[in-house]
Amino acid sequence: MGTLFILMLERVGLIIVLAYVLLSIPYFKKVLKERNRWRNKLQLMIIFSLFAFISNFTGVEISGDQQIVNQLFIPLDVTSSLANTRVLTIGVSGLIGGTPVGLVVGLVSGFTRYLQGGSDPHIYVISSTLIGLLSGLFGKASIEKMVFPLPIKGVYIGALTEMVQMAAILMLSSNFIQAWQLVQLIALPMILTNSIGMALFLSIIQSFNKLEQETKAVQTHAVLDLADTTLPYFRAGLTEEAAGQAAKIILDTMKVSAVSITDTEKIVAHVGAASDHHKPPHLILTDLSKEVIQTGDVKEVHSRTEIGCHVKDCPLEAAIVIPLTVRDNVRGTLKFYFTDHNDLTYVERQLAEGLGKIFSSQLEFGEVDLQKRLLQDAEIKSLQAQVNPHFFFNALNTISALIRIDSEQARDLLFQLSAFFRSNLQGARENLITIEKELEQVDAYLSLEQARFPDRFTVVKDIDDSVKGYSIPPFMIQILVENALKHAFKGRKSDNEVVIRIASQEDKVEISVEDNGTGVKEAVLKDLGIRKVASDEGTGSAVENLNKRLVSLFGKESGLQIQTGETGTVLKSHIPKKRGLQ
Repeated sequence: MGTLFILMLERVGLIIVLAYVLLSIPYFKKVLKERNRWRNKLQLMIIFSLFAFISNFTGVEISGDQQIVNQLFIPLDVTSSLANTRVLTIGVSGLIGGTPVGLVVGLVSGFTRYLQGGSDPHIYVISSTLIGLLSGLFGKASIEKMVFPLPIKGVYIGALTEMVQMAAILMLSSNFIQAWQLVQLIALPMILTNSIGMALFLSIIQSFNKLEQETKAVQTHAVLDLADTTLPYFRAGLTEEAAGQAAKIILDTMKVSAVSITDTEKIVAHVGAASDHHKPPHLILTDLSKEVIQTGDVKEVHSRTEIGCHVKDCPLEAAIVIPLTVRDNVRGTLKFYFTDHNDLTYVERQLAEGLGKIFSSQLEFGEVDLQKRLLQDAEIKSLQAQVNPHFFFNALNTISALIRIDSEQARDLLFQLSAFFRSNLQGARENLITIEKELEQVDAYLSLEQARFPDRFTVVKDIDDSVKGYSIPPFMIQILVENALKHAFKGRKSDNEVVIRIASQEDKVEISVEDNGTGVKEAVLKDLGIRKVASDEGTGSAVENLNKRLVSLFGKESGLQIQTGETGTVLKSHIPKKRGLQ
């Protein structure tokens, strides 16, 4: 019995080695993962049937007088039986492939054993079929849960199926005494070895799955980190500067010899091997890249000839080229090169394809951001163009009247109006100007207004000089001052004061315009800055217009804050500090 156990362990070892080799093949691992598909079930039937052949023909012959004959691939005597690993292969096939696979492999194994002859060979057709069905039923539950059975389950199923084999020998044998002697000899060794073998087979599958999951976790972390690092560069588009930075980061992260990025016509970045001739802004050199741009398909090659570089002695031996697409349109390529064609493996291809999809998405997001910024810019320009134009007509009428009365003052006001015009033209072209420039425009505006309404109001400025270089939207302060002058002092011709305050607050600039007027009516207050309001002097949309620009440029936290009461009104905003051109 001990000798048989050792011999059976040798046969189990052979099956386990074959299983290990098979599981090292990526294609077989893919078949296992998708084993619920019928196409893959058929492949599993073929594979495990081959295992069954090996199990039957590498068995240990038990002669009629219960002697163990350790010979391989020999025909059996009519009085002999065979101890083998058939139950192991049938049981594993059922546990992994389910009932159809277990049944087919059981039938194939049973008929193979029948053709080998020996004592009562029909028993093994029946027992093999039963074992295939039984193991398949146990495997069905695992397939439905998309998991593989645990090794401990292999121990139980291995023991159970081998006991079914022993029971079949006892019940179906033509000579019960001889069958009982055979079972006494082979039962324990075969139950132990097949249980151990089934557990080891499942353990190898579990180990490969765990290793793959750990590898994927590491790769996923690396890909996500790489995607996060390269995000700002790919969002900037396929420019030489942005693509060059992204290519350097990718090369440092991945095990490749060179990284190249192209648009549809030229190389925009190449780092690593062959940088002497694969360099921007040269036109695309390789036929491989041209083919990918034309077809939009991923291409993998393993020779210099297939790469198609026309430069002699190019060191690049293998490459994978991934199209970079935006809304299904190819915008360029991402290329990973290898100086040793053996370095381009299945793992590198999968990783490259995943990165290509991520980078394509980043390019698309970049274009969406660009379109959003252009739309936002157009909206801001449109709002700026709406700044009250009838002020110009009032100013011209005032200057026209002063020409006959005080030509010098009229001349000064004309200069102020000219300065005001220039500021408006600048504001129409730009979304931000410096506080210093804005204050110059406010001064020009106030000169014109005070000429129209002498001694009606005073303007006080409380301004921190350190903030004058920061940027704000054009016309911001002017609109707030103009709003105060027009609406705060209804019916009052004296003691009207407006205070402009600009102060530094950590990372923001606080800008406020305060008046000592009569306050904003409640009916108007709820709409002020949100929508157009009824106005006797103007369009009623100036404050709404300004608030929209502030929110669009800096976010809701920079929107206008309004405090009002019987003693006056304050309109305030907090603008992020941003240096402008001096």
